[in-house]
Amino acid sequence: MARRIDVTGADGVRLAAWEFGDPAKAGPDPGERAVPDAPGVLLLHGLMGRASHWASTARRLSARHRAVALDQRGHGRSEKPPEGAFTRDAYVDDVEAALEQLGLGPAVLVGHAMGALTAWQLAAKRPDLVRGLVICDMRASALGGASQREWAEWFASWPVPFATLADVRKWFGEDDPWVERPNPARGEFYAEVMAESPDGWRPVFDPDQMLRSRETWVYDAHWEELAQVRCPALVVRGLDGELGRAEAQEMVRVLPRGQYAEVADAGHLVHYDQPEAWLAAIEPFLDSLDGE
Repeated sequence: MARRIDVTGADGVRLAAWEFGDPAKAGPDPGERAVPDAPGVLLLHGLMGRASHWASTARRLSARHRAVALDQRGHGRSEKPPEGAFTRDAYVDDVEAALEQLGLGPAVLVGHAMGALTAWQLAAKRPDLVRGLVICDMRASALGGASQREWAEWFASWPVPFATLADVRKWFGEDDPWVERPNPARGEFYAEVMAESPDGWRPVFDPDQMLRSRETWVYDAHWEELAQVRCPALVVRGLDGELGRAEAQEMVRVLPRGQYAEVADAGHLVHYDQPEAWLAAIEPFLDSLDGE
């Protein structure tokens, strides 16, 4: 079960947050949380993602935590203002506002890719709101202009509109030039960010807004903010993901209280590729925070 909670982000942007829980564990009051006063966990998706990508993780964590996933601006059910700010500051300010309005802080932030960058930047800015971090497959190094051009070309290559969701799954799971070998989990991941329109299936986000969002971090390195994070932080990488082992271990070294975990047989979409192994990697870390 997921309950939608509307929050207001920076500049008045409307954001959709989703609180997950197991209805079998709920109390007699439909609004009552399964675990009253449970420690908060806020889950932040990556670029092009949405809160529902965290559903299995959030439901598992909801047994002992108040687990909430946020549709970030421009994504999912949150507002996508055509002239809105898609800057680093805007994303960080949105999460800060969401934590305060939801009453989650101090919370553990679990972030994938762009969501992980937002998480550690907020932890550096507002240590009072963040008691722990899980950083999933996000690099701290600058990616550079070539990377941004590759992404623009990749978006242009999408054969939109897709006639069916099966076509979405097949293209992103098999036919996409960026796919080295068939990956059904990747196809499912992208099927979840498509919506039916009169002429077929299109992404629920605006690719131009995604490029604008990405442009605000790819040219810069982010080591300085990592060094400013004072809470415990777990860096998780998929063995075949975008974050290399050497860089991940350097991130752990730079983080004042960094830890490291690696998930085998997983690429960039760690929590989709190997959901059980992903949970096995993060749950001991979360348990250690709850014991502090």
